[in-house]
Amino acid sequence: SAKDAGRLASVWVLHKAQEALVELSMRYGIKLNLFHGRGGSVGRGGGPQYLATLSQPAGSVQGWMRVTVQGEVIDRFFGLPSIASHTMERYTVSVLRATLAPPEPPSQESRALMETLAERSCQVYRSIVFDTPAFVDLFRAITPEQELKALNIGSRPSKRSVGGIEALRAIPWIFAWTQSRLQLPVWLGVGTAIKEHIAAGNIDKLQGMYREWPFFRSTVELLEVVLAKTSRRIARYYEDVLLASPSEEVDAVRKKVWQELDDFEEAIQQVTGHVCLLEEAHSQSSRVAILNRTPLVDPLNVLQAAIMVPPPPCARAPASEPLRTHVAHIAVRCLRRD
Repeated sequence: SAKDAGRLASVWVLHKAQEALVELSMRYGIKLNLFHGRGGSVGRGGGPQYLATLSQPAGSVQGWMRVTVQGEVIDRFFGLPSIASHTMERYTVSVLRATLAPPEPPSQESRALMETLAERSCQVYRSIVFDTPAFVDLFRAITPEQELKALNIGSRPSKRSVGGIEALRAIPWIFAWTQSRLQLPVWLGVGTAIKEHIAAGNIDKLQGMYREWPFFRSTVELLEVVLAKTSRRIARYYEDVLLASPSEEVDAVRKKVWQELDDFEEAIQQVTGHVCLLEEAHSQSSRVAILNRTPLVDPLNVLQAAIMVPPPPCARAPASEPLRTHVAHIAVRCLRRD
């Protein structure tokens, strides 16, 4: 899963699994109908549906497609008759196009490069998230993960059992980082992987993959959307308020995380060739939506950080209702698919 391996590795493994299923279905004459989950955030399967459908492996969309929409965003797809109609139009057009004009398979060179990108990003992701003990302390200090557990949000417990990150379910893992606007689970490790290939002289190959391979283009564009939604200013504010005196170990992993974000932003802009984020014509609506939402969400984040400040030992614990309210409002504005 993306929580275990990072976004880039997880989507590539899923893509290869679909290719294998297509090959088997064709060999044995089995009708294949893959079941796709669509969430609100990119880390939960969100993103533009049209581009996601067209980036599926050739043969995996054969006139039909089965989709489940996560409950937290179902109203945004089917909440009103006009919205539901528009959603079904996008599904219909994208399925027809993917069926009648499926994408050309990538070259073996592109596949090999993608394989090394996925492996390297996974190594970096796991080295920080699972192999650095201080990361858990950082995570719990600068996100509302601990508070989310007490709010009884969702249909299942936030953890499967007692433990660290490995015991945390995918939804609260993504949700906590979305609340603090850092979006770490989606981009961590990607910047290092891409920059190492750029340093090895593969920038032309990466840019060619971005232009010609729908799967890679879709993956990079979704990462660019996440980068546009990430707020360095708000994430640093959470650190300033909630991490006043970090230990040396926590401070070291904090600096590593920020370096990874710098590398990620630089790498994405080099691959896309964009001067600014979301500058292509088809991305303008997303860019405008993000810009319009930002001044509405920022004050909520400031208030949430203030509520999360640990009270003095003799003081009463802060009420959960204000935090619940801020969690809900930030989620509504940050988990959109734009």
